[in-house]
Amino acid sequence: MAWYNSFSTTELFFIGFFLIAYILYITRMIRISKYLKTSFKAVVGKIVLRTVYFLLFIIALLGPLMGNATREVQAVGKDIYLCIDLSQSMNASDVQPSRLEKIKFELKDIIKSFSADRIGLIIFSSEAFVQCPLTYDQNALNLFVETLSTSLVPNTGTDFGPPLRLAYEKFTEDESAPSQQKSKIITLISDGEDFGTETSQVGDKIEESGIRLFTLGIGTEKGSEILSRGAPKTDNQGEVVVTKLNPASLKRLASETGGEYFEINDKRDDTKRLISAIDNIEGELKDSRQIDTSSNKYMYFLAIGTLLFLADQLIKFKTVSI
Repeated sequence: MAWYNSFSTTELFFIGFFLIAYILYITRMIRISKYLKTSFKAVVGKIVLRTVYFLLFIIALLGPLMGNATREVQAVGKDIYLCIDLSQSMNASDVQPSRLEKIKFELKDIIKSFSADRIGLIIFSSEAFVQCPLTYDQNALNLFVETLSTSLVPNTGTDFGPPLRLAYEKFTEDESAPSQQKSKIITLISDGEDFGTETSQVGDKIEESGIRLFTLGIGTEKGSEILSRGAPKTDNQGEVVVTKLNPASLKRLASETGGEYFEINDKRDDTKRLISAIDNIEGELKDSRQIDTSSNKYMYFLAIGTLLFLADQLIKFKTVSI
């Protein structure tokens, strides 16, 4: 017979307590019978009864597994690539404490919401790099999120093409069936300042493949200065650079690929809406296998033990006969 729980100190404690209590009880009965010069054979009945229901309680606690059954276990999930803009404009503070710090905070919530799905991180500005490949390891993902910084990528402008192309290639290199591409998702996170020229072409490939694309814009229309080494960043003419959210390119990209645009600003946070949109996408079958299962029949032993316990309490008889 197999057991649901292993024999532990809990069971040892109850057994030890039972033995000590009954040794003291029997010793007391022997002393009383000797004093009264009578037989204490009736004590044996009590000992047997209480030992039986005590053992039944221990068996119920261990959880006896009985019967044979086969059950199919299916692993269903989605693959999600989060593309994070790390250009200098992400250091702007129009969304407190900064655009990048706010995104890092929200990314942890997104990662937590999809614990059964594989998530990967792609970082980009004018170039794109895989910061973390697709993984179920949320601890690793959160560690990579903590290290996100604008110093990780070259800062010569923002181009949506490279991260989208990289995510597309990673998704299509495993030669998944077209029907399964619908469970693959790209989320592009940026302040919307796209200076690339190939974004539309890559977007068309993503739409044709069936991969879902969502865009998340962060910033405000008013914008703010970009601090560099504690001082406002200036252009070649010495003018202070003010970066503003430019949602037009992000909205157009989402619209062209059949996706949806979300936004985070000083008054609005669509993170939960983004999570809900991703969650509504049906996952694909990752793995399926047959496992042998047995059911825990503890309730039968517990029921019989309880009945014997009640009988012990309700039925009284002399343990020392005169």
